[in-house]
Amino acid sequence: MTQHPSREMRRFNYLLGETEAAYHEMALRLGLSDSALKLLYALYEQGGSMALTALCRASGLSKQTVHSALGRLSQEGAVLVEDAEGRTRRVRLTGQGAVLAENTVGRVIRLEDRVLAGWPGEDVATYLSLTERYLRDIRRLAEKEL
Repeated sequence: MTQHPSREMRRFNYLLGETEAAYHEMALRLGLSDSALKLLYALYEQGGSMALTALCRASGLSKQTVHSALGRLSQEGAVLVEDAEGRTRRVRLTGQGAVLAENTVGRVIRLEDRVLAGWPGEDVATYLSLTERYLRDIRRLAEKEL
């Protein structure tokens, strides 16, 4: 017999999907693809430069999607992908990319900060704590059981 998600899990998945849809709408309004928004966000958050492997992890995107999106951003003059130590590659925002990131993901981050600033500090701490706990627990169970 097929087991269906609990009511709580359906609500969680609904909210997760709606959150992704909200970010998709923001990306469209800013003239970016979803993947470009995620990559620029990660780079902006890390001061404009990071290892390619770290960028893949921070964006939550597959290597193939990251490479495709970086190719487009590179053609647009927004990023450079450079060889670093050993086999490491680094991605960094160009001057043009830094301006693009400030005018796009910088705005998104300021909106996010306004949302959290409007919540009581205790609610923010609880939200972050429970999100971390869920992530830790789902990773642990998936590692053991999948």
